[in-house]
Amino acid sequence: MSVERRPPSLESNSLLVERPPSYHSTDDVNGPPSPTDSEPGPPPINEFSKADVCWILAGLWSGVLLGAFDGTVVATLLTPIGSEFNASNQASYIGTSYLLSVCCFTPLYGRLADILGRKGAMLLALSLFGAVTISNYSTRPCNINTGSGTICCGLAPSMNTLIAARAVAGMGGGGVMTVSSIAVTDFIPLKQRGLYQGMANILYGLGAGLGGPLGGWVNDMFGWRSAFYMQTPVLLFSFVLVATKVNIRLPDDVQNQSSSEKLRRIDFLGSLTLVGAVGCLLLGFSLKSTEEMEWSDPFVAGFLVASVIFGLLFIFVEKHWAPYPVMPLRLITQRTPLAVSISNLLTSMSAFSMLYNAPLYFSAVRLNSSAVAGLHLLPHSVAISMGSVFAGWLMRRTGKLYTLTLVSSAMTILASLLASFWNENSSALHLWVDLIPQGFGMASFITSTLIAMIAGVYKEDMPVAIGITYLFRTTGQVLGVSLSGAILQAVLLQKLRERISGPDASEIIHSIRHTAQIIPTLDPHLRKAAVDSYADALRVVFICQTAINVLGFLACLAIQESPLPGTRQEQEQHYRNQENAECD
Repeated sequence: MSVERRPPSLESNSLLVERPPSYHSTDDVNGPPSPTDSEPGPPPINEFSKADVCWILAGLWSGVLLGAFDGTVVATLLTPIGSEFNASNQASYIGTSYLLSVCCFTPLYGRLADILGRKGAMLLALSLFGAVTISNYSTRPCNINTGSGTICCGLAPSMNTLIAARAVAGMGGGGVMTVSSIAVTDFIPLKQRGLYQGMANILYGLGAGLGGPLGGWVNDMFGWRSAFYMQTPVLLFSFVLVATKVNIRLPDDVQNQSSSEKLRRIDFLGSLTLVGAVGCLLLGFSLKSTEEMEWSDPFVAGFLVASVIFGLLFIFVEKHWAPYPVMPLRLITQRTPLAVSISNLLTSMSAFSMLYNAPLYFSAVRLNSSAVAGLHLLPHSVAISMGSVFAGWLMRRTGKLYTLTLVSSAMTILASLLASFWNENSSALHLWVDLIPQGFGMASFITSTLIAMIAGVYKEDMPVAIGITYLFRTTGQVLGVSLSGAILQAVLLQKLRERISGPDASEIIHSIRHTAQIIPTLDPHLRKAAVDSYADALRVVFICQTAINVLGFLACLAIQESPLPGTRQEQEQHYRNQENAECD
C-alpha cells in the first residue's frame, strides 16, 4: 500500500497515536522497527466482551435513532406549531435553524472526541440535543393560577424561542452521529466496520420512518408538545448507557491530562471561523431559495461574501495559528480524504434534491395525493436499508471497497437519468422502480466512502476525518435542497409566464408556484399549463442531479484502495505500518 507522507506538523505529538514501546525507546538508535522485523505490539487497549459491545452499541445507536426520529417528527409538526403561535410564515425556520446548526458544529466533534474522550463528547452532544425537549417544555402556555410553570413564564414563549431551541439541539445533533461513528471505529476492525455502519443506517432509517406517522398520531391525540416529551425516555436511556458503558480509553498521555491542559487543545478561533464560513454559506443559499430573494439582494450577497471572508480566515488560522487544528489542512489536501469529501458533498446534494423533488413530481405532475406521493418513496427507503447492509457485508467478505464505491456512484447516476426521462407516457412500473438505484447506491456509497476515509488516514487523524466526512455530507444535503429549489422556481416561473397570460395571470402563477395542491382545482387549460410547467422544471432539476452525480463519480476515481484489517491485532499492525512508512 502506498502511504501518503505527511509534512512536519505541530500535531506530531498526536492525541491518539499509539506506537509500540520500542518506538519511544531512547536506546533505539536505528529508528523504528520495520514491519517485517517488529515485535508484536501491545494488546489493543479497547477490548470488550460481547455483552459490553451490545450495551455500548445500544447506547450509541439509540441516540442515532432518536436524532433521525426527531427530524421527521418536527417536519410533521410544522403546521400545528405555526398555527398555535400564529406564525406559520416562520415555521420553516424551525427546520432550517436545526440543519444549519448541525452543519456548522458537526466537524467540531472530531476534535472534541479526542479532547473530551468518546464518552465526554457523546454526553455533550446528547445534552445539547436534549435541550430541545426542555426548551419545548418552556413554551407551554403558563397558567399562574396553578402555581406551576413560573420559570416558563419568564422565558417568554414564542416561535423565536422554539427556533433558538432547535438551533441548540442542532449543536448536539451534529455530534450524535459523528461521535457514535468514531466510538464504534475504536473497537470494531475496519473489515467489519462497514457492516456495523449498515446496521446503524438501518436504525437511522427506522427512526426517520417512524417519526412522521407516530408524531402525527401523538399530535392528534395529545398535542404537538407531547411529541417532544415522548423522546425523553429514549434520551435518558442513551445518556445512562453512554455514561456507564462507553469506557473507551485514549492513550495514557491524553487520558491523564488535566482539564486545563485539554482545554488548551481546543481550537476556538478555528472553530469560530469554520462555523462562520459554513453558516454564512448555507444562510445565503437558504435565503435565496426559501425567501426567493435575488442573488443581488444585500442579505444574500452579504452572507456569501462573509462566507468567503470567514473561509480565508479559517485557512489562515489552521495553517499558521492553531497548534491543534479543528480541521488540519494537511489532511483535507491528501488524495483520499479530498476525494471522499468532494464526492460526499456532490452525491449528498443530488440525493437530497431527489428526496425532496420526486414526491413533488407525483403531486404536481401526476396529481397524486400526498399519501400516494409519499408512498412512492417506500421502495427507495427499503433500498437504503438494503444498500447499506450489502456494502458492509461485501467489504467484510472481500476486504475491498474501490469497485463497490464506483458501482454505487454509478447507480445514483442511473437513477437521476431515469427520472429525467419521466413523462406522461411513463409506465407505473418505471415510476415505482426508478428510484431504487438512488436509494441503494447512495446508502452503499456513504458506507464505503466512510470506510475509505477511515482506512486512508493515520490513526490519530481518524476522529477529525470522520467529522470532515459528515461535514461535507450534511452541507451537501442543505445545498442540494436549496439549489434545487432555486432552479425549480426559476424554470417554473419562466414556463408559467410563457403559458399563462391575462389580467389575473400574476395571481394565478403565484398560487401555482406556492401551492401545488390547487392544481387539480384549476380550469382544464390552466391545469395543463401548470402540469406541463412543473414537468419541465423538474426535468431540468433531474438533469442537473445527473450532472452532479457524474462529477461525484469522477471524484471517486481518486479514492485509493486500502487494506481493511479483519481483527484488532491486524488493525494495530496496520497503523504501525503506516507510522513506519512515514518514518522511512
